Amino acid sequence: MFDVARVVEAWPLLAKGAWVTAQLTVAATAVSLIVGTLSAMLQLSGLRAGYWLSRVYVSAMRGTPLLVQLFVVFFGLPLLGIRGEAFLAAVIAIGLNSGAFVTEILRAAVLNVPRGQIEAAEAVGMSRWQLWRRTILPQAFVTSLPALTNEFTILLKATPLASVVAVTELTYAGQLVIARTFEPTEILLTVAAVYVAFVLCLSQVSRRMESRFARRWSIQ
Repeated sequence: MFDVARVVEAWPLLAKGAWVTAQLTVAATAVSLIVGTLSAMLQLSGLRAGYWLSRVYVSAMRGTPLLVQLFVVFFGLPLLGIRGEAFLAAVIAIGLNSGAFVTEILRAAVLNVPRGQIEAAEAVGMSRWQLWRRTILPQAFVTSLPALTNEFTILLKATPLASVVAVTELTYAGQLVIARTFEPTEILLTVAAVYVAFVLCLSQVSRRMESRFARRWSIQ
């Protein structure tokens, strides 16, 4: 039977792990969005150097395992004088990896922005930066929200890899409890339930944002 008392006893450690997972997910998502947006803009900027820089980045991130990227960042940070920052290494590695996929999502969304709107913005004298900030990117983000939500759900489920560099996130916290109690069933089910709760929250936020921005931009 499911032993609730065992879960209650282990909950303080699991809660700390869940908080670390939430922080890691939010920070890596921010890195992913920023890097992915800049990379997509470089690809579509018309600058040959920018295009190839973005393509090399995307190919490198998509063509190598996240675990390898995590080790490269973790052991590379000390070369820059940054030591003992396992959480930072995990944020950078997971964020950069996800950013490559965000690049492709946003690139496709930008290419679907009606050409007439771009021409109209140019006709009223918008600069290139204003065109991206006020016309292209807002619509691209709205239309790509479902795909971005899916990508950030994948990012959330990749956070357990941070445990290989000693980040005590949710899954690793569960493993520590299991190693002490030798009772995996209740702990693993609780860990799984917390991940499901995170995903449901992310999906709910995405739906609210999609509905709000769709009304603002009249995109249905």
